[in-house]
Amino acid sequence: MTPTAAERNRPRWRSEDPLLGWVGAICLASLAFFLRRWHLGTPHQFSFDETYYAKDAWSLLNHGYVRQYVEDADKTILNGGLTGLFQDDPSMIVHPEVGKWLIAAGIEVFGMDPTGWRTASAVVGSLMVLLMCRFVRRVSGSTVLGLVAGLLLSIDGLQLVLSRLALLDIFLAFFLLCGVHCVVADRQWLRDRLAAEQASGRTRRWLFWWRPWLLAGGLAFGLACGTKWSGVYALAAFGLLAWLWSAGARRAFGQRRPLLRSVLLDGVPAFVALVGVAAVTYVASWTGWLVHADVYEEAFSNTQYTSYGGDDPWPTASEPDAEGLGEVTQSLRSLWSYHQDVYTFHSHFLDDSTHIYASKPSTWLVMGRPVGVDAQTDIQPGSQGCEAPSGSSCIRQILLLGNPVVWWGGCLAMVASLLLWIGARDWRHGVAVVGLASTWLPWFLYDDRPIFFFYAITCLPFLVLSIALAIGHLIGASDVPTPRRTFGVVVAGSYTVLALVAFAWFWPIWTDVLLTKSEWDARIWFRRWI
Repeated sequence: MTPTAAERNRPRWRSEDPLLGWVGAICLASLAFFLRRWHLGTPHQFSFDETYYAKDAWSLLNHGYVRQYVEDADKTILNGGLTGLFQDDPSMIVHPEVGKWLIAAGIEVFGMDPTGWRTASAVVGSLMVLLMCRFVRRVSGSTVLGLVAGLLLSIDGLQLVLSRLALLDIFLAFFLLCGVHCVVADRQWLRDRLAAEQASGRTRRWLFWWRPWLLAGGLAFGLACGTKWSGVYALAAFGLLAWLWSAGARRAFGQRRPLLRSVLLDGVPAFVALVGVAAVTYVASWTGWLVHADVYEEAFSNTQYTSYGGDDPWPTASEPDAEGLGEVTQSLRSLWSYHQDVYTFHSHFLDDSTHIYASKPSTWLVMGRPVGVDAQTDIQPGSQGCEAPSGSSCIRQILLLGNPVVWWGGCLAMVASLLLWIGARDWRHGVAVVGLASTWLPWFLYDDRPIFFFYAITCLPFLVLSIALAIGHLIGASDVPTPRRTFGVVVAGSYTVLALVAFAWFWPIWTDVLLTKSEWDARIWFRRWI
């Protein structure tokens, strides 16, 4: 019997046990949360850029906008003092506010201390593992591959450490993965609608303006851009891919003029759902700023442009305060001027500056230059439990370094994905390639300023997806035991075990565990890792 169009386009994961997929993903996310919550408050200090984001979050929580803080605010907070930390003037923040509000939520629940300001990262990092399982299951059609992908993400060092710090990048990576997942889900949704139309012989064009998965994707991409602007590249790339998938679906179902139909029936609704909703979400994420726009106008409208190389003051600088709708419009115009100043800061003010841990994006995927978050060196024998031999010492370190087995294996798998996407036209590998390209290649435009390896956390889900798809090709789709399948299972299993061993090996330098100098040396494989 010939299968129907709906049956031909029905993903295999729908025929698998959904309970097993959810239970496995939740168990992995729970394990990930335990690992990320373990000794979360250690070290008891502001680590790396936590000194900005944690205090910004506290100011948002208490004042509704970010104020400049007083000298020695870090020391006061770590000693338990929470008063007199801020000046009256607003701070010129250079990243949007979504991630800082999430950090503020953790502080509200657990207090203004390292555990409090890192809790949101631990929760979101663990949810990212759950999302990774579901995302790969949807793309690959396999519950097993979804769980393998979630496991690989959970045992990566970069994802682990960023889930234990109050930085913005883990939130950006999570929301981007949410957005991409929604776009992939929309691909299947659209094909189901087309199959239903073909089966019924009825055309309901109005349905294509209702794209629930793209609406959710627009929300997720808007939150990503509201965390860091770099999310806009993935939004553009997957918005274009969604339209191309729509045209391909219409061609597959034998519709006439599929490209033209896709532009009119899919392209416009997709743009509204993705870009329109993302834009509204992004602007809404600045509500705290807009409510206090008068404070920013007073502080920056006539002065900030000169600090960052601008040519003119804000147009609203010389305008009297408006009321009602006019005030909303005026505040939005001020926000636009503020964005121009921030863009100038990012694109020009940092040119030719240096940082000891800065790295070129060309080195990121092979982890050429990790970032040292914290280090206590030269701990003498007998101090802090150090058991180093006489004449040696101990070290505690937190290093933003990925799991080499995951990252280097992902690079190899991505080469295969590129070939399979181009050669075999396998859309699943296209997700991996486009995801990596949109989160990695744009950084080459900014490699004349200090940028860091941990920005590549947004690339990691697509490397893991590529690995999972490669494992799927090795194992094969058939459940019948064959020599090829046995070989694939052995290779995939060995790779996964090797990744687990690497996770255990590097755990101490990801989590501030005390090591002797010789133990630390054994984990620093390259000079550039120091």
